[in-house]
Amino acid sequence: MTLPDAAGGTDRSPPPSPEEPSVDVVEPAALLAGHLDRLRSGVETKLAGLSEEQLHSSLLPSGWSPLQLVWHLVHVERRWLRWGFRAEQLTEPWGDEDADERWRVPPGMSTAEVLEAFRTECARSRAVCEGADLRRRAEVGGRFGTTEEAPTLSWILFHLLQEYARHLGQLDVVRELSDGAVGE
Repeated sequence: MTLPDAAGGTDRSPPPSPEEPSVDVVEPAALLAGHLDRLRSGVETKLAGLSEEQLHSSLLPSGWSPLQLVWHLVHVERRWLRWGFRAEQLTEPWGDEDADERWRVPPGMSTAEVLEAFRTECARSRAVCEGADLRRRAEVGGRFGTTEEAPTLSWILFHLLQEYARHLGQLDVVRELSDGAVGE
């Protein structure tokens, strides 16, 4: 089984995985963008082949499912780039967590809707970063209340890289436990 498209149709293939940036790339913004896109794509690659039941079930003591992790990543992108860097006023920036601070997907939300939200939020994040100076500090008034606590865009993007690397590693384990698949 492959992943659902935005309309929930039958083409359920993940988008092609971008190559790692060339070893000749020296521009920090291009390196960050390239590595982030590769990790974002890796999330969908790890989900490809899982059944709906596997996407909604947990194999781990912590109890999260692969689909809950993707919904969490939608909000990670929102919290750090739109609410954080741009200080956009968002409803429910922590909408991926329940009262017990556990990841959740809203009731009735389909796999296709979660994946479309993930793809849309990643595209929004790319737009936020396009042409922005990595030294620029996040705006105050969203996630950050003071200039002193507002990180630079480079700090935010490095934070996102480590967040994605950690969660992609977790998906590696879940995938291996689900069906023995390892690697990309």
